[in-house]
Amino acid sequence: MNVALWIVTGLLAAVYLAGGVFKMAVPRAKIAAAGRSGRWVEDFGAGAVKAIGAVEVLAAVGLVLPAVLDIAPVFVPLAAVGLVLLMAGAAAVRARRREYGLVVVDAVYVLLAAFVVWGRLGPESFLN
Repeated sequence: MNVALWIVTGLLAAVYLAGGVFKMAVPRAKIAAAGRSGRWVEDFGAGAVKAIGAVEVLAAVGLVLPAVLDIAPVFVPLAAVGLVLLMAGAAAVRARRREYGLVVVDAVYVLLAAFVVWGRLGPESFLN
């Protein structure tokens, strides 16, 4: 179970680190032009898109660094809770925009982050 949690955590961290850096570095108009998965930025200002990117980067760091350094590892499940909330919001935006195929992708991310929350607060808790 611990290995599965580390794999999922590592994958989530990599995806959110890359996505967050992308959102912070690339102009909003270029993200919107990137294809159907980037059109959500039309509903947000440039500052909000950058802020979402910053939250994703912080979540990616919070998923891995506290456990690796063994400094306040309770932040790992808290970062995962943050991702659950972030992706639930993303799914709501996509549903409002009638992008139902992407809602499914967002739901998968919610489930993966929820798995980390459950595992790190339950059977493989860092709090013991």
